[in-house]
Amino acid sequence: MKERISVDPQIHFGKPCVAGTRIPVQSVLELVREGVSFADVIRDYYPDLQVEDVRACIQYAIEVLTIEDIHFATAP
Repeated sequence: MKERISVDPQIHFGKPCVAGTRIPVQSVLELVREGVSFADVIRDYYPDLQVEDVRACIQYAIEVLTIEDIHFATAP
């Protein structure tokens, strides 16, 4: 996945993008969330992507959530 997702402060203010493109991971994930198939994401929105790029976006999101600590505030 590391070769498919990149973070560069000069591209989209450092937001993660598909490597070699200016396509933000978030944009791809939003399409998947809306039920757009991988094939349609590529055909209709981002023809420069491959199915493995879409999978890498999902894997990236999973890995970010895996390392994130969630803290709950208790009511006073």
